[in-house]
Amino acid sequence: MTVDADTPVLQAVALRKYFRLRGRGAGSVHAVDDVDISLFSGRVVALVGESGSGKSTIARLLAQLMPVTSGRLLLHGEDATARGGRAFRRYARRVQMIFQDPFGSLNPVHTVRYILTRSLRIHRGRLTGDELEAALRELLGRVQLTPAERYIDKFPHELSGGQRQRVAIARALAANPEVLLADEPISMLDVSIRLGILNLLRDLRDRLGIAILYITHDIASARYFADRTMVMYAGRVVETGDSESLTQDPKHPYTQLLIASAPDPDDLTARARGARGEAPSLVTPPTGCRFHPRCPFATELCKAEVPPLLHVGDGREAACWGYSDRENRPLVGSVLEAYGERPSIDVPPLNAEEAR
Repeated sequence: MTVDADTPVLQAVALRKYFRLRGRGAGSVHAVDDVDISLFSGRVVALVGESGSGKSTIARLLAQLMPVTSGRLLLHGEDATARGGRAFRRYARRVQMIFQDPFGSLNPVHTVRYILTRSLRIHRGRLTGDELEAALRELLGRVQLTPAERYIDKFPHELSGGQRQRVAIARALAANPEVLLADEPISMLDVSIRLGILNLLRDLRDRLGIAILYITHDIASARYFADRTMVMYAGRVVETGDSESLTQDPKHPYTQLLIASAPDPDDLTARARGARGEAPSLVTPPTGCRFHPRCPFATELCKAEVPPLLHVGDGREAACWGYSDRENRPLVGSVLEAYGERPSIDVPPLNAEEAR
C-alpha cells in the first residue's frame, strides 16, 4: 500500500466513551468526550494531561481493547471497527500497543524466546528453524538488545526495566505495525534510562515510518519527543499544536498550569502549593468548559457553553472562549499572575539532563 504522508494512517472522529455505573440511576463516567485524533506515518503525537483525564482510555479505544460509546475509527480512511476475532487480529497486525508496566505486560513464566516466538507466529505464520531464529535476532536487533544470545533465553525478572520495555516493544514490532500506541512507556522506568527508550522509539519512527501516539503526564518529554501535542482535561482536548510552540507559549489556562506545575528545585515551598480546586467528577461533569471551576478567568459564558477548539496560531487550537469573538468572552491572561503563586499538580517533569 502506498502511504500518503498527508493522509492519516489512523484517525478517530468524535470519539466518546462512557462507563455505566452499577445501580439504578447511578449514571455514567464520561471518560472521553468528542475527541478527534489523527496519526500520520513517521510522526509522533503526544497526548498529555493529569491522571484520570482519559489518556489511557483513548489508547485502549484506538487499540480496540474496549468498544467505543460513539464515534468512528478510520484506518487509511476506511472504517476499522473490528466486529469479530479475525477482524480484530487483522487490525492488531497494523495497530499495536505498548503498555506502561513492562513487567506486568510480559508473562513472568516465559522466556524472551517464547514471548517473541508466539507473537511472530500469530502475525507472520508458523516460522520454524533458521527462519525463526533469524526473525528473533532481527527483532532484538531492532530494539538494540544485542548480541541476541545474551537476552533470548532469559526470563523477564532477569532483565532490567529498560530491557523489559525493549522486549515489549520488540513483541509489538513482530506484527510489522503501521501504528504504535505507547501508553506512558517510560513512567515506570528509572530516570537514567528513560531517554534511551524515547530515542529508540524515535529511531523506529524514522527508520520504519511508524505513526506513534505517545501518552504521558510529562509535558517536558512530549516537547522532546513529539511532533505535535494534544492536552487533555477531564475527558476533553483543550489545546493542540506543534510541541515546541505549545510548550513555549501555552494558550489555554490549563496548559499554562500544566507547564508551570513542574517543581523548581530552588523553590521547595512551591512543591506544596496546590492548584485551586480539584479535578471535576466525570460522573457529573461541570457544564460548559470543564476547567471553569479551577480557572481564574472563567465567566458565565464558560459555565454555560462548551467551547470549541478555536484557532490561536499557526496549526494551533485551544478550547477557550477567551480566544473567540464573543462579546461576553473572558479576558485570558497569565495563570501565574492570576494565582499570584507557582501552582503545583501531580505532573513530574522530565529529568533536566534528559531534556538536553
